Amino acid sequence: MSTLRALARAQAVAAGRAQPVATVRHLHLSDRPLVLVPLALAGEANAPLAALVGAAPDEARLLVVPQPRNRDQRFAFAAELAGVLLPYLDSFRGVTEAVAVDRGRDVRHRYVDAPQLLVPNPAGITFLRLFGRSTRFRRPDGDHPVHPSVPLLGRWLTFFAERAEQPGSAALLAMTDALTLHWATGQSAVEDLHLPAVLGWLDPPPGSTGAEAALRAEDPALVPPAGPATDPDFDNHRLAPAIEAYTGAADDPAARASAYDELGDLVRGQLAPTWELMWRGVGRLRALPPGARVAGRWAGDRDAFTAYAEHVDAGGGPQPRRDGAVAAALRLQRLERALTAWAVQRAYDDPLVMAEHRLAGEAFVGEVTLADPKRVDDSGRRPVLRPRIQVVTVEPVPMPVGATLWSPARPGQKATVVFVTPGGDGKTAVVLELSGGMGRGLTAPAGSVPEVGERICLTSLSDGYLPGGAFPTPEETPWTHGGPPDQHEE
Repeated sequence: MSTLRALARAQAVAAGRAQPVATVRHLHLSDRPLVLVPLALAGEANAPLAALVGAAPDEARLLVVPQPRNRDQRFAFAAELAGVLLPYLDSFRGVTEAVAVDRGRDVRHRYVDAPQLLVPNPAGITFLRLFGRSTRFRRPDGDHPVHPSVPLLGRWLTFFAERAEQPGSAALLAMTDALTLHWATGQSAVEDLHLPAVLGWLDPPPGSTGAEAALRAEDPALVPPAGPATDPDFDNHRLAPAIEAYTGAADDPAARASAYDELGDLVRGQLAPTWELMWRGVGRLRALPPGARVAGRWAGDRDAFTAYAEHVDAGGGPQPRRDGAVAAALRLQRLERALTAWAVQRAYDDPLVMAEHRLAGEAFVGEVTLADPKRVDDSGRRPVLRPRIQVVTVEPVPMPVGATLWSPARPGQKATVVFVTPGGDGKTAVVLELSGGMGRGLTAPAGSVPEVGERICLTSLSDGYLPGGAFPTPEETPWTHGGPPDQHEE
């Protein structure tokens, strides 16, 4: 936990309300997200009990598994869920846009929008990942056939679960993670996994504090859990008798239908409060203006959605049970690069996030006191424009001479540290030489060079392209790392 977030948590306790730790929204929020609130049967491995799903507050559709231990009913639930999810995905596949590639020499096409799934908490993401793994290899023929939509559902759920691992992706979001990214509550990180408690801190009832609202939200008799786990008292005293009543009415269609309706009403009562909380959370997030780099990350989600849709249309197979050595290394590198870019982009978009890096000595803010926008360096084979500025700051400047810095206001421009001169009054003067972001001529366009009096933030964090590493092909991978076996015979 950073120093600023720890301070914000302490301020939340003192104020009795969650405190903002962001000035902009760092996640894309769809105009039509699909909210999915799942419930699973306790004591069973990923046995779906029910789900409330829909793309609008008044479009909730309840899916129920009356006997979660029954294999056929589980896959019937999967087919019902596919009947909701797959048409939602297809609704984003009508319009494409051209994207220039290879420096404008070619184009590719991607969908202009992409689907977004919202679940209450990270456990909901885990549920979808496991449910996708249990369905994507099923077959509509042979032993134990399933509906043809079931394996397709599993592949798409796996796609969304993999996107959820990508830092900065918004294809599949846990509402607790999205809210606590932007607000700090006065409770622990573990307690922040409970959606009713988080929203209790964000919107405590009149006359009560966030701590009191969160304490009330943690009482399952007053507020049902946000799933997919259920309350043990509910399981033992209400759910188990309802399932037994349904199972025992196998020979009486009327009694069975009545028991099914009662079970549906029971689980709806558990899901409906979380459904309302999810849309309250959407409203809180939508009130924040999006960060400048959110659209770029969402473009990456749209690229991924387009690529996987084309893979499915071309008859491509499901995702493997586990990655090979090269695929695993590539995935790890991709996630590490995305995590680095995600941290930098958030700092560039949000001064509150950048403040954490200023405390860590990775950035400083100062005022431009001198500027020479016309300076030309003619020491090389041809003259180049190299303006210099002097920035005076009261913050520590641990960057050495020769270090390269960037400014979020001008991300395409590099600033090389030329001199660092500490002053006796606690101020430090930093002379920087600028390059890039000023065109190719010997005259800097207006606004491309910071002017005297401008306050500027300079950081060692770079928003530039991160090159990938070199990995062997699967055929060249040693057998010790999953490559082809040695073909030489003794």
